[in-house]
Amino acid sequence: MSSMNQDNVIEFESGLDPNRWKALAVIAIASLMVVLDASIVNIALPQAQKALHISNANRQWVVTAYSLAFGSLLLFGGRLSDFIGRKRIFMIGLGGFAFASAIGGLSQTSSELFAARAVQGAFGALLAPAALSLISVTFTIPKERAKAFGVYGAISGGGAAIGLIMGGLLTEYANWRWCLLVNTPIAILAILLAIPFIRESRAQGDRSYDIPGTIISSLGLVSLVYGCAQAATHGWGKIHTYIFFIISAVLLAIFSYVETKTTHPLLPLRIFTERNRGGSYLSAFLVGAGLFAIFLFLSIYFQQFLGYSSLRSGFAFLPFSGGIIAFAGVASQLLPKIGPRPLMTIGLLAAVVGLWLFSHLTDHSHYASQILPAMIITASGIALFFIPSASTGLHNAGEHDTGVASAVLNTSQQIGGSLGAALLNTVAISSTTSYFISHIAKNGKGASANAIASVHGFDIAFLTGAAFLFVAAVASFALINVGKESVVENPSGAMI
Repeated sequence: MSSMNQDNVIEFESGLDPNRWKALAVIAIASLMVVLDASIVNIALPQAQKALHISNANRQWVVTAYSLAFGSLLLFGGRLSDFIGRKRIFMIGLGGFAFASAIGGLSQTSSELFAARAVQGAFGALLAPAALSLISVTFTIPKERAKAFGVYGAISGGGAAIGLIMGGLLTEYANWRWCLLVNTPIAILAILLAIPFIRESRAQGDRSYDIPGTIISSLGLVSLVYGCAQAATHGWGKIHTYIFFIISAVLLAIFSYVETKTTHPLLPLRIFTERNRGGSYLSAFLVGAGLFAIFLFLSIYFQQFLGYSSLRSGFAFLPFSGGIIAFAGVASQLLPKIGPRPLMTIGLLAAVVGLWLFSHLTDHSHYASQILPAMIITASGIALFFIPSASTGLHNAGEHDTGVASAVLNTSQQIGGSLGAALLNTVAISSTTSYFISHIAKNGKGASANAIASVHGFDIAFLTGAAFLFVAAVASFALINVGKESVVENPSGAMI
């Protein structure tokens, strides 16, 4: 018997999956595809808008249609992965994502593109929680699990910046349609690799579905995300923006009540009762809200104030991706040694410093001396947060709830990002207007007045994002109370 076969026999006898690292590679490919999709489409949006004659009022739906479907169906996707099988749902998600991407890339009307983006979001809601829960059940050795979560964290944090580079390359040298079409061959490759390398797992025991809870929670989350989109487009002063928030609050309150009465809840409220999971969800929500400032406002700043092309703007984000990847490796090594709370707290405080440095930009700041240091500091801090938060978000969830626990973590980030998009955009616009009126219009500084006021608005948005991250740091320090013992395994392989 060859040494490789002997190793496989030993790993099977010890309960380890001999293909676990190959499985991680497949999961990483799929997760990167989903993360890339959000930012890569942003770069393609101007050309898509022109080609399909999409109005300025409706162009937001290229992004919002995806986030509506994704955010509202994540919980259901997590439950399906637990009950039907995580590998099966993972592959269904990949297949549907590939199909929707092809339809979107070939669309001839704005309605076709919007619909394709919504279908992408729906299948992404199956894929994302299945991927995270597959990591949790595949890696049962503490150090290996930390490394696996390190890979996932690096993808989550750095993928958006990589997407900006790919979007710039494809848009400039090919066509905006390839920003969607590129997903199809990647997803097909991941499906072919998943068949031999990923091992199936599902929750044992009763696997009944909470259909009323699914409908109510989906409608409640759709209303919440749609309200955020309306606020970003029409502002927070319009009464019809708040109607959607009110509807969402009522529906989610009804959903919470229903979940306490049903015997097979979609979202068992016990998911939130463990303080480490609750702290991870709250921190993920706040980080999602605060980090929106980096990619939105820096993308605009690079192109409008530094005169960068879309491709050069994408490459300007490369140090952010590099910092995430480098410090994700550091975090995965430190997690089993010092535990999650120090990493999460210190990482978030470093990210606060990074955003504070961003808030000192002017209309003629230098990239190397002013932007690059802030980018690296922020990236390093976010990496130190992402890896342990992915771990504590599934802390002691048990095999029956692994999928839904990972779905809640993803949902927290998604809803936080949607709220942050609306809030920080409004903060930037209102700050720009007030600064122009109070400082510039009175002094008559000429043609550069709008630029100075706009960058000031960005600076205030960065400070607001820093405030979100600071609150997240406080929440992590106060609520995460497990040390390095949090990555010790019990006999079932679940984290305790």
